[in-house]
Amino acid sequence: MSTDADNARAALVALRTELAKAVVGQDAAVSGLLVALLCRGHVLIEGVPGVAKTLLVRTLAAALDLETARVQFTPDLMPGDVTGSLVYDAKKAEFSFREGPIFTNLLLADEINRTPPKTQSSLLEAMEERQVSVDGQAQMLPNPFMVIATQNPVEYEGTYPLPEAQLDRFLLKLTMPLPSRDDEVAIVSRHMAGFDPRDLDGAGVRRVASVDDLHAARKSVAQVQISEEIVTYAVDLCRATRESPAVQLGVSPRGATALMHAARAWSWLTGRDYVTPDDVKAIARPALRHRIELRPEAELEGATADGVVDHVLNTVPVPR
Repeated sequence: MSTDADNARAALVALRTELAKAVVGQDAAVSGLLVALLCRGHVLIEGVPGVAKTLLVRTLAAALDLETARVQFTPDLMPGDVTGSLVYDAKKAEFSFREGPIFTNLLLADEINRTPPKTQSSLLEAMEERQVSVDGQAQMLPNPFMVIATQNPVEYEGTYPLPEAQLDRFLLKLTMPLPSRDDEVAIVSRHMAGFDPRDLDGAGVRRVASVDDLHAARKSVAQVQISEEIVTYAVDLCRATRESPAVQLGVSPRGATALMHAARAWSWLTGRDYVTPDDVKAIARPALRHRIELRPEAELEGATADGVVDHVLNTVPVPR
């Protein structure tokens, strides 16, 4: 590993520490965000209100010195409210493009499933192509660009479930559960001691990694070695989801590719320059759970996407 790679890894590890200053007990979500950043991927976060989803994104942006924007998705939100639109300039007697909130580094799409499919789909081109097309002209998005969308797992009235095509564009689906008793005590104690989630400077959150560090880290991640046996293992895992009797639609080849990218980033974060089966297993749930569509009768019997992933992890032979 080169010195640049070591420095970049140290910066990303420091970033994890910095996030812990504001967000308690969500280590898995923090790790997932770092993996997605390294892979140029997008993240869907599922959690009930009050588990610090928004705070996590704001802290990440502050510690990385990135621009961030938040869009509250509502039933009346229009695609142009996200991407921007053409505005008539009376002085110049012509239309000019006014950028929407999507022109940022980290876009927090809050409660994305509360807006109709027409507006949800406005993110598809941006997530896949890193650009927005307006009146036939492509407007490039900043680099880095990352969508972090949230949804509530228990409230379904007035919501529009994300279509499979859009779910597949997310590299990872992270869950933010309610904290443990000890973590919840720590959270409340922090607030009683004066912690203000709107004042990250006061909480001691500092910029510890730059965009240059992120670019260097991504370049280093691309050098991590993946053997043919590991690739075959990942493909076999994904193919096994399609053969499960509980599954209506299994993981696609795009999902297998995403799993490999995420495993490579996970391996790099843990200090190795090669991917092991344990790296694949560690990231399999968040990389695959949203790409599995269960049969209705299986859901009624209590089957879950995580359960399917766990089953294939336990049954598919691990390469030696």
